Amino acid sequence: MRRTPSLFDLDLRLLRVFQMVVRHNGFSAAQDALGMTQATISSHMKLLEQRLGVRLCERGRSGFFLTDAGKRVHSAMLDLFGSIESFQGSVAAERGELSGVLHFGTVDAMHTNPAIDLAAALADFQRAAPRVRLEIDIAAPQTLAQGLLSGRYHVVLCPSQRYPAHMQATDLFDEEQRLYCGRGHPLFDADDDAVTPESLAGYPFAGRSYMTEEPICGVDFHWTAVTAHMEGTALLIVGGAYLSFLPTHFARQWVAEGAMRAMAPDRFTFLDRFQVVRPRRERVPAVAVLAGCLTGRVRGGAS
Repeated sequence: MRRTPSLFDLDLRLLRVFQMVVRHNGFSAAQDALGMTQATISSHMKLLEQRLGVRLCERGRSGFFLTDAGKRVHSAMLDLFGSIESFQGSVAAERGELSGVLHFGTVDAMHTNPAIDLAAALADFQRAAPRVRLEIDIAAPQTLAQGLLSGRYHVVLCPSQRYPAHMQATDLFDEEQRLYCGRGHPLFDADDDAVTPESLAGYPFAGRSYMTEEPICGVDFHWTAVTAHMEGTALLIVGGAYLSFLPTHFARQWVAEGAMRAMAPDRFTFLDRFQVVRPRRERVPAVAVLAGCLTGRVRGGAS
């Protein structure tokens, strides 16, 4: 039986190289960031694979991509680095400092949300904790929840979900979601009174990858496409082939252009409750500072 390899400083250095290779999607693209030649990066990656005993990536004429084992190692590596950064933040806190790295995750299409001034909240955080390196990730809600539980993220802003007792979720605001279709869709010019759950169910619907295929607003939609992000949803709607829900604030630009319309908004609308979520026992003091900055920039009301 092969023994699980122990980790040494060398392994951490090699994993940092692996991290940058994945971030830049290839050896050649990572050269400037690492300050290494492609040959040196290749030798580092070969050594890492030897030490771990697994093939991490494929590289050649077909391009660069991670193996299944490489994807799992990369995910575990991010968790490991998150724990190291949390430790560094805790030590700094003992010295009365706010420093280290803080990983913040949120969903897409937040910049246009009038319920919270996210840009101002992040600026507030920089002024309150200027020595903290803030790393932001845009991801689907289920990815954010999983990353929060694994320690990859220190704090997340996303639609409400169920969390275990050791997580603290604070309600911030409600985001209004309306049903839209694009110009060219058979229902684009239909009167709202003529739009019924039965008629809507007959058309292709673009759902969200993190939602179950259950009726929404009383409609048993015909799911034929899924996407995790609002921009992907907008692309499907504007094409005129799909019905789907979008945040009202995000859809406003296409509605103004006449590229899409809301379908009977008095009946086919729902609210998404947004929360800021963080561990109850925080190892990184800057988490509470960021959570306070987010809360302080909530404008209130549906968006």
